[in-house]
Amino acid sequence: MIRQISRNRAEQIAYYRYLENEQVSLSELVRSLSEHCQNQVGGRHILAISDTSEINLQSHRGRLKSEGLGVVGNNKDVGFFIHPTLAVDADSGFPLGLSHIQLWTRAAERPDKQERNYPTLPIEKKESYKWLASAERSQRCFEQGDAQLVTHIGDREADLYEAWARVPDRRNHVLVRVHQDRRLLGQAQSLYDYLSAQPCEGTYTVEVTADPRQKRTARQALLTVRCASVEIQRPDKLKGYEYPPSIHLYALEAKEVNPPPGQEPIHWRLMTTHRVVCIEQALQVLQWYCWRWRIEQLFATLKLAGLDIEATQLESVEAIQRLTILALSVAVRTLQMVEGRDNPDIPASVAFTDPQQHCLSEIAPTLQGRTQKQQNPYPPASLPWATWIIARLGGWSAYRSQRPPGMPTLVHGLRRFEAIFLGWKTALGGLVCTP
Repeated sequence: MIRQISRNRAEQIAYYRYLENEQVSLSELVRSLSEHCQNQVGGRHILAISDTSEINLQSHRGRLKSEGLGVVGNNKDVGFFIHPTLAVDADSGFPLGLSHIQLWTRAAERPDKQERNYPTLPIEKKESYKWLASAERSQRCFEQGDAQLVTHIGDREADLYEAWARVPDRRNHVLVRVHQDRRLLGQAQSLYDYLSAQPCEGTYTVEVTADPRQKRTARQALLTVRCASVEIQRPDKLKGYEYPPSIHLYALEAKEVNPPPGQEPIHWRLMTTHRVVCIEQALQVLQWYCWRWRIEQLFATLKLAGLDIEATQLESVEAIQRLTILALSVAVRTLQMVEGRDNPDIPASVAFTDPQQHCLSEIAPTLQGRTQKQQNPYPPASLPWATWIIARLGGWSAYRSQRPPGMPTLVHGLRRFEAIFLGWKTALGGLVCTP
């Protein structure tokens, strides 16, 4: 990645020195991204979407410094984990920035779960605490940014009784995909059977993307929707802790009708603190959960589909972690440009700082074509205006007959722009790191 954004050997060395500089702390880089996100959330209902991915560095094991190395999901390959929280506008699904990022390594030599009596450990001593930490550590961003409401969204791993008990309050809701068939207070049936026995409230159509790993074909799926008010009971393992004996939530089920032969039917069970008692409310919650896909796009852009962070030639884990945080900021901007490339009402300030916009204005005339068809048609300082410039830097011809610029083109354009911006800032007398 460093070689791709550097114009010459001198710039490569400058980047490497910056990333290896111990005075550049991970917390400061995360705080910078969080503050930029904070400026975008005012007055909005925010979906705070969290998820975990691993940065696998096994192919570089022979040259990496041993300090800070850990193992990843298979407990053999080396690398580290990241757990970002992506803030998304609940009305439009537009990504606004990163409210927090967690990074950690997992020691190769450690007692297994049975030796640690894992089920009885407090949540703070488990990796799953990351879900509560994401919500807690994002609060500064959302509170100081004056977000109107926050809904914390997670996949099945986030279905934790501790999170249901501790995260929700007047301004914070939770929405996760169900992982456990929980016991219900006052009901003979468990959650799954009780939910399936509810009357169908209506139907929902969803576009299913192809996934060769799961042998899933692309299709339009028709889902039946059911919902219910439920009171989940506290698990026995938590009886010694100060958690309420039960928690009131709303559950909904969306199940595919008549899937294609050989295809596993889409079957979602969700639980939330939002009130869901009718089809309109259920469909709104389903739409919010569908936007969880944004964070999967973020990880794809960070890795092979875009920035290829795991191919880095840096030699220390902490330097690679710094690079990962910077790369996440580029991945977010790429998502923002793809989602907002046709909406002139979105300001460029969502993705670019004031100095970056100034630099874009300086280079814009050099990218205009000779014909009207190759002129930037968008109002200055709008996100589509900035996206048009980045796409031109990425090799897009700007003809309207050509397909709109996609992620690979925009990633390439951002790499070139970062190099130009670095030189531009240096020429003005200051080298700074911007989100």
